[in-house]
Amino acid sequence: YRSYRFGYVFRNEKPGPGRFRQFMQFDADTVGSGSPAADAEMCMMAADCYERLGIARGDYVIKVGNRKVLDGVMEAIGFAGEAHAARKLVVLRAIDKLERLGVEGVRALLGPGRKDESGDFTAGAGLSYPHIARVLAFTTARAETPQATLANLGSAVRGSARGEEGVAELAQIISLAAAAGYDATRIVLDPSIVRGLEYYTGPVFEADLTADIRDDNGRPIRFGSVGGGGRYDGLVARFRGEPVPATGFSIGLSRLLAALTAVKSPIVAGARAHGPVVVLVLDREAMAHYQGLVARLRAAGIRAELYLGAAGMNAQLKYADRRGSACAVIQGSNERDHKDGPQVTIRDLVLGAELAATTKDRADYVELRQRAQFAVLEERLVEAVREVLARHA
Repeated sequence: YRSYRFGYVFRNEKPGPGRFRQFMQFDADTVGSGSPAADAEMCMMAADCYERLGIARGDYVIKVGNRKVLDGVMEAIGFAGEAHAARKLVVLRAIDKLERLGVEGVRALLGPGRKDESGDFTAGAGLSYPHIARVLAFTTARAETPQATLANLGSAVRGSARGEEGVAELAQIISLAAAAGYDATRIVLDPSIVRGLEYYTGPVFEADLTADIRDDNGRPIRFGSVGGGGRYDGLVARFRGEPVPATGFSIGLSRLLAALTAVKSPIVAGARAHGPVVVLVLDREAMAHYQGLVARLRAAGIRAELYLGAAGMNAQLKYADRRGSACAVIQGSNERDHKDGPQVTIRDLVLGAELAATTKDRADYVELRQRAQFAVLEERLVEAVREVLARHA
């Protein structure tokens, strides 16, 4: 069966900036199928998900590896079986840090170990130099084409039945994805993807953000992984006592939102630009009338709310800014008792902020300000608000 869910999850790891032990995560899983077709579907689903969220094709890539291939390499250098399980775990966690630590950092973790930036020492796998070279060669087996990568991996695991099985699974995943229209710009083989969790048993995946993202000083920012998963055929058996094949993919919400903001996804930009229209309260005795203005906007399908605090007009306008409102509706006694009939003042908060930041000439500012704040008859409230919202759609 297929399932999906989202909610808070936990990890027993050292916290860091933006990385907490409790976090919100989206999950999708297929349980009961051991076919590489299920793994291919996970990769395709992940690609579709990122594109629907506004990450353009070419700004991300789904990388695919296979734990069985690493098992084959370990077998080839003489470290197969349960007797070497602990050492294998150290090796895969070292490889999982390749992007962050680089080749030399991983080389140290495959050997005696290394100190991190804080001075903490992490013990290594204790491999010999020839064995380290063999493992590093496996992580860099990626070539220009999937076929060449598969050939390199085949050479690395020759003689290992488990390793050759892993290479065959990768070939099938890439073939199925390509047949469905997911080429190497979206889903790509990468032997260095092993994932750091022990329970993965076969194909593993990571989604990387590849867009050219820079900070305020123009320096490039490397986002790295924005999701991942893989096959965990042995995990369910720990609780049920029987083998149950399963594969899945997860996306952390905080990392996802940071990624969407970095690539200027329309989902994030839209959420910021379309806060509710705020109707200000200038006369407490007219509260019922203000509620009527809000009701009129809502009846027209416009998100609106009444300010319910006790602050003055400037503080109410700041509140509307914090709510991400495109405009505010103002009506004091002068507007309500106007000789031509009740009026409302519409303030375009977005345009007003832009004018304040960019217009230097006072005459230009006064002229343009008439577009940022104008009065209309109360009967034209909905029409005027829609005009402002359309400017910033």
